[in-house]
Amino acid sequence: MSTLINRFTVGIAVLTISCGVLAADYRSPRGPGGDHPDLNGIWQAMNEANYNIERHMARASVEVVEGPMGPIPAKAVLAMGAVSAVPPGLGIVEGGKLPYTEAGRARQIENQANWSGRDPEVKCYLPGIPRATYMPQPFQILQGENSLFFTYQYAGAVRDIHLADPGEAPVDSWMGQSYGWWEDEALVIEVTGQLADTWFDRAGNHHSDKLKVTERYTRVSDNHLHYEATIEDAETYTRPFTISMPLYRRMETDMQLMDFKCVEFVEELIYGDYRRTDAPPRITEGEAR
Repeated sequence: MSTLINRFTVGIAVLTISCGVLAADYRSPRGPGGDHPDLNGIWQAMNEANYNIERHMARASVEVVEGPMGPIPAKAVLAMGAVSAVPPGLGIVEGGKLPYTEAGRARQIENQANWSGRDPEVKCYLPGIPRATYMPQPFQILQGENSLFFTYQYAGAVRDIHLADPGEAPVDSWMGQSYGWWEDEALVIEVTGQLADTWFDRAGNHHSDKLKVTERYTRVSDNHLHYEATIEDAETYTRPFTISMPLYRRMETDMQLMDFKCVEFVEELIYGDYRRTDAPPRITEGEAR
C-alpha cells in the first residue's frame, strides 16, 4: 500500500511539474491579423468567488442573524434552505484578505448582514468589473484584427474594449470604460468610470467610484486563460491588491451564450408595490429581520 501511495504522489508531482513547463513553454495560436494571441471563445470561471472573493469557510446562508446557538439564516432567505448556503472557497485575493480601511471593513460587514436588500445581483443590476468575470455564467470574447468585444450571459452585459486611449470616461456607468492594449502575450485592460453601486461578490465586498481595475488575460493552453486583476481604490482600501484565477473554455458541442436578461425576473421585487391588482404577500425590508 505504501509503495502504491508513493507512486501516486510521485505521479502527481511529475504531472504538476509537466503542467507548469507546458504552461511556461506554451505559445498561443495567433488571432485575427496574426500579431496577437487568439482569445476568441466562450470562457467561464470555476470557483466560489461570486460568494466571497476572500478565503472563507462554509456559512449557513448568504445572510444570517444571531440565533440561540449561533448564526442562523435571516427571515428573508430562510425558505431557501441549502440553496442560500455559502460553499467554502480558497479565495482569489493575493494574501487571502482584502486590505480594507477600518471604515471599509465595517461597511462590508454591514453589507453582508443586509445582503438580500443590497446586493446589486439580487436586482439584476449589471455586475461591473471584475465581478462579471467570475459570476457562475459564461462570457464570450470576440476578437477581430482591430477590435475587441466582451459579452456576458448574465443580464446581457457587454463592453467594447477601446484600443486607442479614449481619455477620461465621460460618465460613470455599471460596466465602466475599458481601454485595452497588448503586452507581449497578455491582453491588458484598464477599467475606469465604474459606479460605486456594484459589489465584488455576495459577501458585501465593495468599492467607491474611484475604483480602477487593471486586468490581464493570458492564454496558457488551448483551453485555459490566466486572469489577473489589480484593484486600486484609495477610498476603500489601504493599498492596491490583486486577484487571479484560471478561466476555462466551454467545450460543449454548439456552445453559445443564451439569454439571461433577468430584469423582467425582478420586476415584482422592485415594482410590485405599485401593482393595481393583488399579488402574493411580499416580504418588506422591516420583516427581513
